[in-house]
Amino acid sequence: MAAINSQETSWADQWDCSDPHPVSNTQNKNSSHGGTTAKYKQKVGDGLVKTKAVASTGVKKVKDGASVGFNWIKQKYHNTTRKN
Repeated sequence: MAAINSQETSWADQWDCSDPHPVSNTQNKNSSHGGTTAKYKQKVGDGLVKTKAVASTGVKKVKDGASVGFNWIKQKYHNTTRKN
């Protein structure tokens, strides 16, 4: 069996999902970036609000369309079974 080099990752290290990308404290500070994280959070938040509005409108259209379709089917069925 070959010796494992200390710089290589083992099989267990490759499949360990507990902390795939550790972040150091120096990368986590936003003061040196001028608050860019806050700007991106604001943009993402605005995008989510727009997405929710579009999704809500789409759901309403689907609901209305389904209702109209079911009523049309009901009328067609009622007219064919009501022959005198």
